[in-house]
Amino acid sequence: MDRVAVFQTVITGLGATCIMDLWSCFQKRIIKVPPLNYALVGRWVLWLPRGKLWHNTIVSTPPVPKEFLTGWLFHYLAGIIFAFIPFFLRGPGWLRDPFLVTALLSGLLTVLAPFIILQPVFGFGIAASRTPRPGLTRLLSLFAHLAYGVGLYIAALSVNFCS
Repeated sequence: MDRVAVFQTVITGLGATCIMDLWSCFQKRIIKVPPLNYALVGRWVLWLPRGKLWHNTIVSTPPVPKEFLTGWLFHYLAGIIFAFIPFFLRGPGWLRDPFLVTALLSGLLTVLAPFIILQPVFGFGIAASRTPRPGLTRLLSLFAHLAYGVGLYIAALSVNFCS
């Protein structure tokens, strides 16, 4: 992968993550679903150097300075990294000719990160199984990551159009 493709993929990841965040704003304003709390992600990241990977629940873990900013930075970094998934699925032609199915499949694959990594280490169980409403939590995660997939497609089209 050449430098231009890497740069375009980074821009695509940023754009897709922004669209995911716009979906979250829509959920908050229109259907009254509270947004994801990225400060909890930052709390988890900032406890890692202190040797704490697993939490009884991340909510009961004491807050740390800069967790809000750290959480948002981690969220966007993950969005950039996940933007490389379409290359693994479709190859280098992905940015030249974005395909919606590839983008949606990529979004679906990214939902594995919260289901099998973040939710368990936060103390919420695999796929939010220890939350009060696991089915709803899973559905909201799925919608958020499908929004990311749509964002991948829109951002890739935009990057393709502008290059």
